[in-house]
Amino acid sequence: MFDGKNYKFNYFLTEKKNKQVILLLHGFMGNSNDFIEIIPQLSEKLCCLTIDLPGHGKTIVFDSEEYYNMPNTGKALIALLDDLKIEKCYLFGYSMGGRLALYLAINFPTRFEKIILESASPGLKYEVERSLRYESDLKLANKLENSNYEEFLSNWYSQALFESLRQHNNFEKLKKRRLENNRLELAKSLRNLGIGNQPSLWDKLSNHQIYTLLMVGEYDDKFQAINTEMAELCQVAKVKIIPESGHNIHLENPKEWVESIIIFLVKGRENKV
Repeated sequence: MFDGKNYKFNYFLTEKKNKQVILLLHGFMGNSNDFIEIIPQLSEKLCCLTIDLPGHGKTIVFDSEEYYNMPNTGKALIALLDDLKIEKCYLFGYSMGGRLALYLAINFPTRFEKIILESASPGLKYEVERSLRYESDLKLANKLENSNYEEFLSNWYSQALFESLRQHNNFEKLKKRRLENNRLELAKSLRNLGIGNQPSLWDKLSNHQIYTLLMVGEYDDKFQAINTEMAELCQVAKVKIIPESGHNIHLENPKEWVESIIIFLVKGRENKV
């Protein structure tokens, strides 16, 4: 646990043994255990730091809801790295965690050597889009607080985005893990760290200087289009399409996920992916 002024982060850190650290950020309704099956392979080359983000798992946030938003969460994660004496590390983020990872890399560029974004985006470009999405997020958060959590979970994963995930052998296991979260805390995260409430990062991409791997699933047409546009705006970003996977690559094709990360971070000295 990390005790900060407004945060008590629950995290897990594998043995360093002179390995470079990689900070892994999970997606909405996930937690640090989302990577538990793949950390054994990843930790052969890297020291893995996994964290329960605010509103998820066992992390505790004190005081008001504003501490769940992206700017404050970003500052708190940097403070955690300081506390762990991690001056610079690799950075990975999936979906919501990917949006947060990009925010961290743009606002704290000296702290990260390379970053990997899985099924992520820089947010919504236009104010009208963000306003509409924020209203939608508020309604979803209200539903999460006032309805059956299992029903909410089933509705969430009925989205077309998760079609291939629903067919995966470990989908029921993933749903069971999601039920470990507190729905009231998740609602706070949705209101504050949801895409409707985050600042757009699209206009920052042209100045982004950290080598970035954009991982998207073969079946995820929506995020293939988003990430292709990101790479066109950012010279240091490259898109890698992972076969036999949709939005949740690290669960649907963990072998290819691990291999791609190792090549990019450890073997890809010339940043070839």
